Amino acid sequence: MTSVHTSAQEQAALAVARPGWPRARGGVPEPPEQPIAWSMLSRALSVPLILGLVCFLPAVIAAQPGSGVRDTAYWLQLVLTCYAGARLATMILSTRRRLLQGVFWMFVYIAMGVAPFAQVVIGQTPTPMVGPRQDLVTAIAMVLVGCAAFDLGALLASRRPLRRRTPSTRGPGGGPAVAHPVRLRLLVLLAFAASAFYVLKLGGPSVFFSSRQEITETVAASGVVSEGSNVGSAFIKGFGQVPALLALLFYTRRLATSYRARRTPSTALVWVALVALNLVVNNPVSNARYWFLTVLMAFVFTAFPSSAAIYRMVLATGVVGALVVFPYADKFRYDDEGQRPAQSASVFEPLVTKDYDQMVMFANTISWVDTRGHTYGRQLTGSALFFVPRAVWSGKPEDTGVRVGQWMGLRMTNLSAPLWTEFWVDFGASGVIGGLALIGYAVARTDRRYARAVTRAGPGPGSVLAIAAPLIAGYTFILLRGPLLQAAGKLAIAALCLLLVSTFREQRAARRR
Repeated sequence: MTSVHTSAQEQAALAVARPGWPRARGGVPEPPEQPIAWSMLSRALSVPLILGLVCFLPAVIAAQPGSGVRDTAYWLQLVLTCYAGARLATMILSTRRRLLQGVFWMFVYIAMGVAPFAQVVIGQTPTPMVGPRQDLVTAIAMVLVGCAAFDLGALLASRRPLRRRTPSTRGPGGGPAVAHPVRLRLLVLLAFAASAFYVLKLGGPSVFFSSRQEITETVAASGVVSEGSNVGSAFIKGFGQVPALLALLFYTRRLATSYRARRTPSTALVWVALVALNLVVNNPVSNARYWFLTVLMAFVFTAFPSSAAIYRMVLATGVVGALVVFPYADKFRYDDEGQRPAQSASVFEPLVTKDYDQMVMFANTISWVDTRGHTYGRQLTGSALFFVPRAVWSGKPEDTGVRVGQWMGLRMTNLSAPLWTEFWVDFGASGVIGGLALIGYAVARTDRRYARAVTRAGPGPGSVLAIAAPLIAGYTFILLRGPLLQAAGKLAIAALCLLLVSTFREQRAARRR
């Protein structure tokens, strides 16, 4: 007797035969192309979108009054802005969602393109540039070369077919990773326990709705920070926030993709409890803007896993939000006495006075390296071994941004160190090119696997990749801004939690549909 239920493999095979589901290289079905209506709409939107990102916005910035010099740095920055704008427009208009690549180009366009271009035009930077102008030219050129290397890596990844998984290869280490139901419940328990400890350690929920300054002072007074090391506070904060977010994402995906889960009251109740928990530990009042942006993007892409409209809306509106909203989103960083009033005569003034110091810090890093030489893997090793206390490793490297800030003689050393600088400090131009090419390759491969994971032929509501990719997409802003040493902690905790809940038994995933 033929079963009326189809396995994941059978669904994948049927998908190939459906209209609009092209047969990919290696026989693996790729996600469907967008409907004809969207294709017509995308063609209508393509001209104003490309003109807006590539021509109009750079032209408006170039027309701003300022003391900037139109030298080599100016023209290179203009080229980088237009290049990133064209690539971002391509991501938005693409018939396939490229989640990680889209977020990468959104960051590059805003933080490495538009904002530094405004700084060059106006002649003002958020952080002073201590080296010669030539170091800024080198920084812009290396960012441009790194972006080209990223595109080359992505192109090479698109030429390599995804490996087709046959039924014989499924099982431990074979099929796509899915969340084990029992381990997922343990993750929920871990989330509530760790978050409760975090909340109690800081004095109760009320602290989380005051300001980031009060949170910092409370952590300092709690005794978890030892002199010269923040490992203890980083672990408490990381385990207090990350498991709660991941548990919420898993249950959100179950409710969004499983009819059976929506009819189960216990699943809905757990989801509501997790929402309340995240409103305490992951709210925008007491957390850094980049982390809340991670939470928001991960939730949106998980709740709407197959919505092309949501994907395009996030990328398109992200540019406006970064230019207008983000510079003013630090309202709750300080209490009333320490609040810095926002003063702006132009919409572009916050880009030269507040957050976007990535390009000038790359230039300062080049100047710093010129005085002491490259570290040949030492900084990246320190980021990879972030969990080792300084009491054990006395020579553990500090954050790249902190080291450069100290060399510059600044009192405030909470400075960015974009990913390009991390590669430059260790290996110079070859590190930037090779590192960005590898990242482009890995990102493009992940995008393709994620696109397949959220389709009907994917592994179902428990797909780990369908949770990990949106989380990484949101966290990309933190990774690209840097420093890596600060960013590594929460990423490692997230990887550990995902590893603990993962299983490769496809038949269990099929039963949970």
